[in-house]
Amino acid sequence: MRVLVTGYGGQLGYEVVRLLESRGVECRGVDVADFDLTDAAAILAYVKTYAPTVIVHCAAYTNVDKAESQPEICVAVNGVGTMNMARAAVAVGASMVYISTDYVFPGTGTRPWEVNDPYGPKNVYGLSKVQGEDAVRSLLTRYFILRTSWVFGLNGKNFVRTMLRLGREKEELRVVCDQVGSPTYAKDLARVICDLIPTEYYGIYHVRNEGFISWAEFAEMIMRKAGLSCRIVPVPSSEYPTPAKRPLNSRLSAAELAETGIAPMPSVEDALTRYLRELRENGEL
Repeated sequence: MRVLVTGYGGQLGYEVVRLLESRGVECRGVDVADFDLTDAAAILAYVKTYAPTVIVHCAAYTNVDKAESQPEICVAVNGVGTMNMARAAVAVGASMVYISTDYVFPGTGTRPWEVNDPYGPKNVYGLSKVQGEDAVRSLLTRYFILRTSWVFGLNGKNFVRTMLRLGREKEELRVVCDQVGSPTYAKDLARVICDLIPTEYYGIYHVRNEGFISWAEFAEMIMRKAGLSCRIVPVPSSEYPTPAKRPLNSRLSAAELAETGIAPMPSVEDALTRYLRELRENGEL
């Protein structure tokens, strides 16, 4: 098995490469300096030269709010760019992992979204990820589409790091309480990816840490576990209007993943505990 991992400079791609290397799997992490996702010829040339048996496509345009004012760029990267990567996978006979999001759904109601629920994105970013999913499903038969949410990891900015910084600076923070989902540790998500790719359990999966929680509840958990005295004040999303509409319901059902026999993801609290330990070991906490 030879694995090409895009988005190596991000939270998830970084962890996937680290884990594959620790397992002795031949792999290569690439990022924007290696090729532009909108350049189909460059992607095809690179993929043909490396000849991977698996492509793990983590690279994406992820600035959700900025996407509202840059829809062409967001769609070019997440939609057309994913199509370019999928075509390159076809050219070398590789299987493909595509990282998607809960934003492909409308974010209404309270029940967890199932893998076959209809699309209903409410912002440009979500629409672009739908286009990416469509490209993968239309071009490949050997694919894993993994939808996840609220990712945090060592290599990049995320909600946990922001809360830790603000929690040291302020006595009180107002955090939205009506958006509910599952914060997902990049290291745990990478483990599921690396467990899946040698198998033939192709299809769509929802992959996230166990448990549903609001952003405000997660912020409270971060303060408590980090030993910070900052008080979290729960507020509705209406107090924090953003260019991109956020889903209130980001709950994802992980039933399909359980059926594969692959070890389930640990709880959100367990994931946060291990992440904070990792930050301490790196001298960040």
